[in-house]
Amino acid sequence: MKQEKKRQLTPKLRFPEFRDAPEWEEKQLKDISSSIFDGTHQTPTYTTEGVPFYSVENIISGNKNKFISRDDYIVATSKNKPEKGDILFTRIGKIGYTQVVTWDHDFSVYVTLAVIKQSKSFDSYYLHCFMQSNRYQAEIRKKSLLNAVPPKINMDSLRDTEILLPEPSEQQRIADCLASLDELITAQNQKLDTLKDHKKGMLQQLFPAEGNTLPQLRFPEFQDTRDWENEPLGVVYSFKVTNSLSRDKLNYKYGSVKNIHYGDIHTKFSTLFDIENEIVPFINPSESLGKIKLESYCIEGDMIFADASEDLEDVGKSIEIVHLNNEKLVSGLHTLLARQKKKKIIVGFGGYLFKSNRIRTQIMKEAQGAKVLGISAGRLSNIEICFPSDKKEQQKIADCLSSIDELIAAQTQKRDVLNAYKKGLMQQLFPLADEVWR
Repeated sequence: MKQEKKRQLTPKLRFPEFRDAPEWEEKQLKDISSSIFDGTHQTPTYTTEGVPFYSVENIISGNKNKFISRDDYIVATSKNKPEKGDILFTRIGKIGYTQVVTWDHDFSVYVTLAVIKQSKSFDSYYLHCFMQSNRYQAEIRKKSLLNAVPPKINMDSLRDTEILLPEPSEQQRIADCLASLDELITAQNQKLDTLKDHKKGMLQQLFPAEGNTLPQLRFPEFQDTRDWENEPLGVVYSFKVTNSLSRDKLNYKYGSVKNIHYGDIHTKFSTLFDIENEIVPFINPSESLGKIKLESYCIEGDMIFADASEDLEDVGKSIEIVHLNNEKLVSGLHTLLARQKKKKIIVGFGGYLFKSNRIRTQIMKEAQGAKVLGISAGRLSNIEICFPSDKKEQQKIADCLSSIDELIAAQTQKRDVLNAYKKGLMQQLFPLADEVWR
């Protein structure tokens, strides 16, 4: 029997007052907005101040602002001008992110953004939320040129996308519900940002600045103790051999030896690496382990550095192995494994030491390369590390910073729970993608 599509025009979850309301209407985006246009195709001359100029990065991160002159703004908006109540849509690069314009000040946008003019046909916040639904995002993916460089969706394809609209009062009810949830998420994000800023400030104060032998902030019981030790990293640590196994040589299901890949240092591993709290791939059983020297197996207190990055801020990013649970672990592709020659630094202190501004600045200065930056064991060995000789002071600093990390982890979990709840709620508040039936 021929397969047909069952049209889903009402959501699974509907507010009580709308359960007997009509099915939602199918419209194309071009039919509900008076104008849908992209930004200027000409890259203007940026200025230190002036009229804000937005592109994809503003919608994604919200913290990279560029400005253009008033004259360039007039040229950029001579035909179409974005205004309060409009919706910004990312159409080149990272496709399908949206933001409602909630501000009144003048601004213009780059070609990477589309502007959907507000209309009496829809509530702007409702449309913003609908565009983030699984149904609409699936359609966007189908209509996008994902193999293009960079990926994009053409303006005509965007205009032809399907929008489902309930009556205005139901739009408003959905928008209010999700807006209140977004306010909670924003508040949790602000708390998280405050904690991260606090940790950043403590790192600056608890470790000496360049040229100093003592930190700005010292715990009272150590005020009268001697200055910190200052030695080249290569005097305190030696480097062990690592492997160069690529991702296809690893798996997450089975094996006897786990492997640190540099990409995981950049993206997910905690500063203090506890193997019981991390998801770490195994080396495939088909790979020979006989070539791995005994000294190349990680021990607690080891430092592992990512030796390559496209971002200067991440080159030489590191983790400290603080708990292995008797499991076997090795350091892999694009990593450097450093082990203390003598136990001068306690387990749990090194991770924070190598996050301090003093050391990070030195590492960035030693990095080499153009598109991809790298740091070698030799260059790392030359940087100066400064640490208290009293291990009790090391422990006090480590305890202070790890307690902040615990607060950050708890706050991150609260934020993630709200995001997961919102995601699940949206799946029920908007009609699902069409199902195939016989």
